[in-house]
Amino acid sequence: MPHSSQSRATITDATSLLSIERQQQWQGLQQQGHPQRARSGDDQCRIQRLNAQEPNRRYESEAGTTEFWDRNDGEFGCAGLKAVRHVIQARGLLLPAYNSRGIQGTVLPGCAETYETRSQSSTGDREQRSTDRHQKVRRIQEGDILALPAGLSHWAYNDGELPLICVAIIDTGNEANQLDENYRKFFLAGSSEQEGGRGGQEGQSQRGEQQEFKSVFNGFDQELLADIFNVDSETARKLQGQDDQRGRIVRADRFQVTIPEFDRQEEEERQHGRGSPNPNGLEEITCTLKLRYNLGSPRRADVYNPRGGRTSSVNSDKLPVLSLLRLSAKRGVLYKNAILAPHWNINAHSAMYVTRGSGRVQVVGDSGRSVFDGEVREGQLLVIPQNYAVLKKAGNEGLEFVSFKTNDNAMSIPLAGRLSALRAMPEEVLANSYDISREEARNLKYNRDELRVFGPLRSKSSRD
Repeated sequence: MPHSSQSRATITDATSLLSIERQQQWQGLQQQGHPQRARSGDDQCRIQRLNAQEPNRRYESEAGTTEFWDRNDGEFGCAGLKAVRHVIQARGLLLPAYNSRGIQGTVLPGCAETYETRSQSSTGDREQRSTDRHQKVRRIQEGDILALPAGLSHWAYNDGELPLICVAIIDTGNEANQLDENYRKFFLAGSSEQEGGRGGQEGQSQRGEQQEFKSVFNGFDQELLADIFNVDSETARKLQGQDDQRGRIVRADRFQVTIPEFDRQEEEERQHGRGSPNPNGLEEITCTLKLRYNLGSPRRADVYNPRGGRTSSVNSDKLPVLSLLRLSAKRGVLYKNAILAPHWNINAHSAMYVTRGSGRVQVVGDSGRSVFDGEVREGQLLVIPQNYAVLKKAGNEGLEFVSFKTNDNAMSIPLAGRLSALRAMPEEVLANSYDISREEARNLKYNRDELRVFGPLRSKSSRD
């Protein structure tokens, strides 16, 4: 999710939202069940204290950086999540791989090459024109959530002037990850033999993290590759990425790819139901999958309070591909000193990434003790386990965040406000539970009539 003054977008990746991946997607498109998520050992889930974290390992590339949060941290392991942040500089290309305001391309197996890019080159006095056929290319922008099913190769290019920041939440606990809960990304281009991770201990490998990478073509015989692609040995050598030390993000100053002008019109037609209501066959189910949803537009707010801010969400009802990935997301924009009502997620873990501003967050566990009470700021990520109660209050500069949920139809129950659990209970239950009068119970139920986003609280003296 893009944030601050830079040009940013959230893409989710792996069995996640940038590359939310499912190994069984092509065999199980009609599967409706929600299998149980893989779990880490019990010891990892005995959480005594949560931490708002920043990436602790950083890898430099020719045209950007890649940063990892610590996968071995208890709360990440318990939730079965991993987080990665790519910073793609202007004219930077995130190399094709499978497991990832710019341009993004995804290759869907078995689908036709429906796009054409025309180019021309000069050789002496002669001009040559050629046509390149490829699959659909999508423009991404600030506020976009991008869902990429497992095993699909993908790339991203920043055609803007400001850095493009992509935050990927990886759901290693999803059933699609059938090896173990380690993060693996398979590159189709590039290599790096001496990729130094900064921010942790130099040269120390962390479990489940790639300290170096090579293209999968590197492991094949060069002459066989030359035969397979019918190219010369030098091209086959470059395909393997030999002697290529540019890293995961490379500079691509000359980059011409067709991006259709009707993409926005297509989006509007889908929103108004003018697309095909009954998909029929591989082409309509798979090849035309909608993979992108923008949470940045205020018009898409689910809850809006002019004094407090707004929240927007995307689930499998709005973006059907999420039903294959078992993930969803929510974006929050809180104004100065506004509060998001305390609530708990009844069927999902949540990974909250701060995109702008700062604020105070409190999280309470099953013992009734606080496991986190502190400030969160731009660039930090906080994992909130299922059923843990959480309260968020914006600071003086406001607070904007995106929360990734480990369920494609994640649901939460507020503890205060018009839709709260307390509001649904009889006054008699509240009065006896808290040993208060009926009038106090009535005040507890009805003194806050907002839905979920509250305007700034009055001072204690004015309340009294």
